[in-house]
Amino acid sequence: MDYTRILSKKSQIMKPSGIRKFFDIAAGVPDIISLSVGEPDFDTPWLIRRDAIRVLEEGKTAYTSNAGLFPLRKAVSDYFKRTIHNEYNPENEIIITVGGSEAIDIAVRALVNPDDEVIVPQPCFVSYAPIVELTGGVAVTAATYAENEFKLTPEILKPLITPKTKAIILSYPSNPTGAVMRKHELEAIAEILRGTDIIIISDEIYSELTYGEPHVSIAELPGMKERTIVVNGFSKAFAMTGWRLGFCAAPAPISEQILKIHQYAIMCSPTISQHAAVVALNDCVNEVAEMVSEYDMRRRLVVESLNRIGLSCFTPEGAFYVFPSVKKSGLSSQEFCKCLINEKKVAVVPGDAFGECGDGFIRISYAYSIKHLTIAIKRIEEFINEI
Repeated sequence: MDYTRILSKKSQIMKPSGIRKFFDIAAGVPDIISLSVGEPDFDTPWLIRRDAIRVLEEGKTAYTSNAGLFPLRKAVSDYFKRTIHNEYNPENEIIITVGGSEAIDIAVRALVNPDDEVIVPQPCFVSYAPIVELTGGVAVTAATYAENEFKLTPEILKPLITPKTKAIILSYPSNPTGAVMRKHELEAIAEILRGTDIIIISDEIYSELTYGEPHVSIAELPGMKERTIVVNGFSKAFAMTGWRLGFCAAPAPISEQILKIHQYAIMCSPTISQHAAVVALNDCVNEVAEMVSEYDMRRRLVVESLNRIGLSCFTPEGAFYVFPSVKKSGLSSQEFCKCLINEKKVAVVPGDAFGECGDGFIRISYAYSIKHLTIAIKRIEEFINEI
């Protein structure tokens, strides 16, 4: 049987995740030190786990409504009110999803027709462009650069807008760079988009992980809520990766279409996770603050160490990644990462996994213990000295 004739052409030409590629390589190397996966090394806070145990003991394991438990949607609504100062109706503007990833997927599918263009600033999370292309849309790369800390600027955005532009995916704080766009920088982007029919999908999964100034959402700027889908979730800030829970908020006419796709694809998000997430949003402010403080210490250690050993790295203001340049090594991102695994047993992710403009850089996650990071940095320094 010729499976190449049977399988979808789009699925066959789609590249596998560059993150998982190096994670899988690292998994086969004994004594590897991995800095490749963006997953908190903290346990989910006990208050959240305890509530999940209670829910199990009480047998609350049936389906919820498609949009999610109403108490959770209400908690999300309250969360948005106090963080990004927007009010969303929990009845028809908030949907509980299977992680932020599902929220992005169904948001794109609700918007994009064949040949519609979606602007995707890169370097970025690996799933954005493939999701757009699977819907029949065209992912238009907006390349950003280290000189501007990988932030989207009006000068980059304006030339990419055409009559076919349907949406733009913003992701700040950024995976992989840790870049954050502040209010005045978002305002410059908003000024271009006001008065158009272009929708923003704002992936704010790292919104709680900022250092210094608090996160600002483009949705809270004047005239932007009506044209923005806000995506967030519990994986990063609450150390709940395996609980698979996210949420999105959008104007009711958009949310109604997103919900239909969610109904057919998923039915509802995990029930136990939903119950526990109410506690996360309402009662775990202190636990999140403690994790952010620890990440901040690790961030400063890693940035200082990388610059000291010759890997130029700007100081990220969010998430738990750094994105240093390896150009002085004379190696491409792929070559650098492969050699580092083979020679020093340290796994990081090549920058071009997040878009071509990421070549010459590597992504390092500091969602690991100080001991783990210290050993890895020592090995990276030895590798740099040897080459």
